Amino acid sequence: MPWKFEKDPYKIWLSEIILQQTRVEQGLSYYNKFVKKYPTIKKLAAAKETDVFKLWEGLGYYSRCKNLLATAKLIAHDWEGNFPDKYEDILKLKGVGPYTAAAIASFAYNLPHAVVDGNVMRVLARFFGVDTPIDSTEGKKLFAQLSFQLLKKDQAAIYNQAIMDFGATVCKPQLPQCADCILSSKCVALATDTIDTLPIKTKKLIKKNRWFIYIVASYKGNYYLRRRNEKDIWQNLHEFIAIEASKKTTVDELVQLDKFKQIMGTNSTIVHVSEVYKQALTHQTIFAYFIHVQLKKAPPLQGFEAVDIQTVKKLAFPKLIAQYLKDNKGRFK
Repeated sequence: MPWKFEKDPYKIWLSEIILQQTRVEQGLSYYNKFVKKYPTIKKLAAAKETDVFKLWEGLGYYSRCKNLLATAKLIAHDWEGNFPDKYEDILKLKGVGPYTAAAIASFAYNLPHAVVDGNVMRVLARFFGVDTPIDSTEGKKLFAQLSFQLLKKDQAAIYNQAIMDFGATVCKPQLPQCADCILSSKCVALATDTIDTLPIKTKKLIKKNRWFIYIVASYKGNYYLRRRNEKDIWQNLHEFIAIEASKKTTVDELVQLDKFKQIMGTNSTIVHVSEVYKQALTHQTIFAYFIHVQLKKAPPLQGFEAVDIQTVKKLAFPKLIAQYLKDNKGRFK
């Protein structure tokens, strides 16, 4: 990975923010695009917000992108473009927690701070046979203390990288390479046959389903969009007119709703109804379909802007809407 053994704190920070809640395989191309377009933090700070969000499109968890911009502007303004070089100052940056601060401090400046991610906790839980849940307050404190005790203080960067890589390639979540592991003779989990049960988590993720019907309303070559500002999913991204339903709703049921009738007006035409799209988020799964409507007059909408298709192409959308636009690009010319 290009960020491994990187010493530029800006690039380390960028990679860490991108890889929060994102797989390496997906994040790699985004990292390369960001570094190419914004090679310095000053370049990123000076960028248009819409351009940055468009470049981020598809990565999800857009609060990360918002924090990325806010932090870049802060460093460009308050720190004259120089990334802070103390752990305490790095930790104060928006969107940066103890793990990310430790990663930047150790990798960029070789400061003695242990990086404690899922890979590290898995290695330690198995090697020492720790059955304290990693997602508990007690567990987080215990693994942080243990990681610091083991940290090679004068070689923090290479030690942190080594134990993280070890967890990612040898002490893997499934099918760990115990037969080839250099630590196997001292591994408590291997000796007690608890490899498959460690580490322990207490919280179980409960997902809910949500249904959206998007009305792609066009009038005189323009489409009606709004920017999501409420504290919900996809904040700061754009969307078409949306009707949320408690369950799957057919088109016949939809056209009976007062909100749909209000938007449609009279003598308007349904041009196309899409297939159902699905997007899985951490705590919920979104199902949606799109109804392309040709209007005879401008709809009575507040908070929406009528924009042409060229503008639509420049805006950032949730992955689900972006996929719909890509699949139906022949309809939007």
